[in-house]
Amino acid sequence: MNHKHRIIATGLFLAIHSLSVHAQEHTTAVNDTLKITLPEAWQKAEAYSRTIAIKKKATDIAGEEVKDAKMERLPELGVMGSAEKATNIPIYGNGIFSKPTSQHEVIHTLYKASADFYLNIYNGNKLNLKIEEDKVLHQLSGIRQEEAVSQIRYQTAALFLDLQQAQIFRELILKDIADQEKQLAEIRTFHRNGTVLKSDVLRVELDLSKRKLTLVKVENDILIANQKLNIILGEPDDQLLRPDYTVMAADTESYKNYLAAALHHSYIYHISEQQTDLSRIHLQQVRANVRPKVGLYGDFWYANPQIFLYPYNPSWYSVGIGGVKVSFPISSLYHNMHKVSAAKLELEKEEETHKDTEDKVRQQVKEAFLRYRESLVQIDVATTNVTRAEENARIIKSAYFHQASLVTDLLDADVQLLQTRFELAAAKILSQNKYYLLQHITGTL
Repeated sequence: MNHKHRIIATGLFLAIHSLSVHAQEHTTAVNDTLKITLPEAWQKAEAYSRTIAIKKKATDIAGEEVKDAKMERLPELGVMGSAEKATNIPIYGNGIFSKPTSQHEVIHTLYKASADFYLNIYNGNKLNLKIEEDKVLHQLSGIRQEEAVSQIRYQTAALFLDLQQAQIFRELILKDIADQEKQLAEIRTFHRNGTVLKSDVLRVELDLSKRKLTLVKVENDILIANQKLNIILGEPDDQLLRPDYTVMAADTESYKNYLAAALHHSYIYHISEQQTDLSRIHLQQVRANVRPKVGLYGDFWYANPQIFLYPYNPSWYSVGIGGVKVSFPISSLYHNMHKVSAAKLELEKEEETHKDTEDKVRQQVKEAFLRYRESLVQIDVATTNVTRAEENARIIKSAYFHQASLVTDLLDADVQLLQTRFELAAAKILSQNKYYLLQHITGTL
């Protein structure tokens, strides 16, 4: 009997020591934990994301290209200067394979300084079309940048909620383990009084061990989710995070409102729309190949010697020339035929693609909307199930300690209660996830 008491005492000491160490580790972890809200997480993720940085650079580049295209409206200006030496002109009176019979003297030193300009007046409207094309590309880059921000926000929210769910599970399992330990102590007391069998004690101990194993798994889930969130936030892998999240009230917007928002904000819808505009501009550019080109040009120069008019003389002179230049590419009348046909087909293809994208957006919004509504129903059902499981567990426990039910019934009721609590917590997290997914799809996240 004394040996048995020593074993029990040793077991209690080890358990108390283990709890003390766990409490110390938990206290240290709490002190090192970074409490963070979802908006703060979004801000960190956006600042750290290389994807967003790349998209922003692409948008800036597109903006500069728009400015560059507009600068093409200004005239082309150029200056040139030269200083040259010329030799005498040999005269081959007896043929090129004989020695020169004489040398024609020339002015050996030549100087020239000139300026020229060209101002495009009309070029088939190609310049305006180029500016319009670059503006569409700039808008397209901006949409893709916003899409990248929304994607990062949704990924951050999903990881944020995963970590929150794992931490809620840990709180639930810790509370359940504490309740089960109290219940085990009661059953051991009943066993010592001869009211219950030893097998009942063993069954409850086995069930408690399974719960502690579940706690280990939940702790690992927390560490994994914590690292994933740290990576997207740009924090060190070992930085402990504590999600500070307030559950929002259920959104009661109708499907029609969500669809209207999607058609106004959806990224894939507007990307498809911009691609269609680009194809339309490309068709206009191809058609512009058969239009005339009109421009003003001018040249002005100082030169020495004067060899512009005969007789020549070694004097400085200046000349200014200006005029209108008109050209028309006749060969484009037949070279451009199939290019126009190809551009028309490309535009028709993009228009069909845009309609297909609209169908996909409607389908995605409908599915996301129904899944979100389904998650709200799931919360109500899970809440009712918890209430029922709590009452069932109370009844079974009372019956067991009055020897009116088996220990298996007691354990099943306890497991069912813990399971319903897990399901309620998971349903709340899932509902928030579905809400952010719906916002992401509609382009309003």
